[in-house]
Amino acid sequence: MSSADGALSGNRPPGDNWRARAYDIIFEADTPAGKSFDVLLIVSILLSVLVVMLDSSAPVRSEYGRQLYLLEWFFTILFTLEYILRLMCVRVKRKYATSLLGIVDLVAVIPTYMSILIPGSQFLLVIRILRVLRIFRVLKLVQYMNEADLLIRAMRASRRKITVFLFTVLALVTVMGSLMYLIEGEKNGFTSIPISIYWAIITMTTVGYGDIVPRTSIGRALASVIMIMGYSIIAVPTGIVTSEMSLVSMEERRKSSSTKECSICRYREHDREALFCKLCGGELKEH
Repeated sequence: MSSADGALSGNRPPGDNWRARAYDIIFEADTPAGKSFDVLLIVSILLSVLVVMLDSSAPVRSEYGRQLYLLEWFFTILFTLEYILRLMCVRVKRKYATSLLGIVDLVAVIPTYMSILIPGSQFLLVIRILRVLRIFRVLKLVQYMNEADLLIRAMRASRRKITVFLFTVLALVTVMGSLMYLIEGEKNGFTSIPISIYWAIITMTTVGYGDIVPRTSIGRALASVIMIMGYSIIAVPTGIVTSEMSLVSMEERRKSSSTKECSICRYREHDREALFCKLCGGELKEH
C-alpha cells in the first residue's frame, strides 16, 4: 500500500466475504486483480479528462458535442459507482471519506451533477487528473521515498540561503525596475514603478513576454545587463541545493558505512553486511 493510502491502513473488513475481497482488489495493488483494477481506473481517469478538454474546444464541441456529453456522464456514473463501492467495502467509512484520496474521489464526480444547476461547472472535472496519484501504487514508487526524503532535507538545510537569495533578487528587480521607470517613463509603456518591476522580473527570469519593451538606447543597455544577470542568477539556487544534497548524501553514507576494517589492507569503506574486503578479499574485523 502506498503512502497516499496510508490513512486507510487497517481499514480492511474482517473475514473473507465479498467486502474483504473487494477491498483487496480496490485498495491493494499487490495482486494481479488489484493491479489490473488500478490500471483500468487510471486509463478511465485519463480518458475522462481528455473528454473534458475536448469539450472545451468550440469546433470539437459543435461537431461531437452529443457524444462528448454522453461520455462525460458515462465516466461520472462509473466513478460514482466506484466511490460508493469503496465506501461499502471499508470497515470504517468515515476514515476513507475524510482521507485525501477519498475527498478527491468525491470532488471528481461533483462537477457533473453541479452542471445541472450551474452550467459550465462540468469543466471542473479536470480535477479528476489528481486521481492519477494512484499510479504511485501501481508503479511502486514508494521505493524512491528515500531519495525524495534526501531532497526535502537538502531543501530544509538550504532554506535560509535561498531566502537570502530571494530577498536579494527582490531588491535587484526593485532597483532595476525603478531605474527603468526613470529612463523610459510613461510614454514608452513604463507607466508606474510596479509595472516597471514586473518588467524587470520577467526580464531577469528570461521569460520576456514582450508586452513592455525599452525604446531608448540607455533603457536597452540596462535591459541587456538585467538579462545577463538573469542567466547568472538562475544557477544560484541550483548550486545551493546541490551543495546541500551532497552534504546530506555524504552524511547518509557515513552513517550507513560499516565500522569494519580489513585485517590485511586496512580498508574501511565497506557495507554493513560485508564479511570480506571488497579490495583484497581479506576478512573484516570491527575496529
